[in-house]
Amino acid sequence: MRLPSKGMSKADVLAQLDAFSANDLPWREGNTFAYVYDPGREAEEVLKAALVRFMSENSLDPTVYPSLARMEAEVLAIAASHLGGDENVVGNFTSGGTESVLLSVKTARDYARAERGIANPELVLPVTAHACFHKACAYFDLKPVLVPVSGPSWRVDPAAMETAITPNTIMLVASAPQYAHGVVDPIAEIGAIAQRRNLLFHVDACVGGWMLPFFRKLGASVPAFDFSVPGVTQMSMDFHKFAYAAKGASIVLYRDKGLRQHQIFTGANWTGYSVINPTVLSTRGGGPLAACWAILHYLGEEGYLGFARNMLEATQKIVARLKTLHSIEVMGEPDFSLVAFSSEEFNVFPIPDLMKARGWFVQPQLGFMGSKPNIHLSIDQAKLAKVDRFLDDLEACVLQARQVPPPDVPAALLEQLKALRLEDLSPAVFQQILGAAGASNGLPAETAPINTLLNALKPEVAGALMSAYFNELGVQARE
Repeated sequence: MRLPSKGMSKADVLAQLDAFSANDLPWREGNTFAYVYDPGREAEEVLKAALVRFMSENSLDPTVYPSLARMEAEVLAIAASHLGGDENVVGNFTSGGTESVLLSVKTARDYARAERGIANPELVLPVTAHACFHKACAYFDLKPVLVPVSGPSWRVDPAAMETAITPNTIMLVASAPQYAHGVVDPIAEIGAIAQRRNLLFHVDACVGGWMLPFFRKLGASVPAFDFSVPGVTQMSMDFHKFAYAAKGASIVLYRDKGLRQHQIFTGANWTGYSVINPTVLSTRGGGPLAACWAILHYLGEEGYLGFARNMLEATQKIVARLKTLHSIEVMGEPDFSLVAFSSEEFNVFPIPDLMKARGWFVQPQLGFMGSKPNIHLSIDQAKLAKVDRFLDDLEACVLQARQVPPPDVPAALLEQLKALRLEDLSPAVFQQILGAAGASNGLPAETAPINTLLNALKPEVAGALMSAYFNELGVQARE
């Protein structure tokens, strides 16, 4: 595809964008149980106005745009107070949870180099910690030391975390809550270990940190998870999830500026302008920051408490109904509005396809690292109005999924896949797996076959296969 020789009209450009989105799920109807967080049309208008108003401003140089520096300082102060921090807590606004975690891990690595002389740093984290910690280890050359987690609680065992510590450990990681099952790890116990072993401790509250304090105000049992816990040295929290800010909006926070010092990059040994980057990004558009500031002040505590009430009620109704369904298991006792359910009696992977046919999106999760194949639901405030119809459709799809025959994959191939090693993943095997999953020509019409096949693989083989698949998908998209 080439750049058009002559520009299109505004109407034609917008019409083409509408055409591109024709097959996207209608998230404003409240039917999408992942990725999208809907604050309602009026709040969305506030977000868009702020986003556009500061679209061209740049946080790279606060002397040019002091408005952005002020908004960032105010957003950070609100977040620090909300998360039990004092006046010493500092941080930065970032593009998302992954950047927040990358910065925290980079900071821990550089702190360990400077203060402890550690050359081969290790990060101790539960297998339920978000994959972005693995990305951070890959980017910054750390060794991830994984601690197993199992049911029925799906919370990491603090004793197992401590056993995994070595002289090269620089930081412990836990989640509040972890995404897969919606439960909060035992933060207080791990914080005590971090203090006793003189280690940094990152609490990843990206998905739930903003709403958990509101859940507590509504009477829900929420364990201590923030800077009020001794031993917690840094945190991440996303605003573009359940704080309903525009994407991307996240923060990384540190207990004091002495630790945050190791996050900052400066570039003075070149011939251009002075480069001082507290975050991974250099140029940072002001739109997401302004939209975040705007939604916090537009909704206020009263607005967020109302949203939290909707989320809590919808989650309780969904969990209660799931527990009545034969052969369905709710995984753990969710502390937040993230729910996962599985079954020992039938393959749950057809459920997303069956629900999609009814206009819903629910998220499949593979049974890796001690978990089980399951279906994940992220329940935001807009779901309360749709929860009864959703549950009726979900129950119908669960009944239907029980009758779905296994994917049309030869038993011999499934056995071959289970034994497949990373070094066995040749281009021919790759194509064979894609063909069996119905995904050899781009995105599959149904996801159940490919998820069933992926679930039969070792995690490292599945990861390599998914990388190869997306690499091919990128080539196909431009043909």
